[in-house]
Amino acid sequence: MIEPRFPKYQWGQRVKAAVDLVNDGSFPDAPADGLLVGAGDIGEIVKVGMQTEANLPIYLVEFGERLVVGCLEEEITVP
Repeated sequence: MIEPRFPKYQWGQRVKAAVDLVNDGSFPDAPADGLLVGAGDIGEIVKVGMQTEANLPIYLVEFGERLVVGCLEEEITVP
């Protein structure tokens, strides 16, 4: 069993994209592999969850109006 990694960031915290975030197929109305969020864009964490198989925190981050993207810790940073 993999030990859980505790979340580094909290709900309501402002973060920025550390890398370009592209569509992995989760957004059917956006082009496959299309850019969703550019590196440096600011967002706010609206939910913190856990990926159960790997025991990794997953952050739902709202970037702009109505664009909520699931992010790993490596994909976001503090502005």
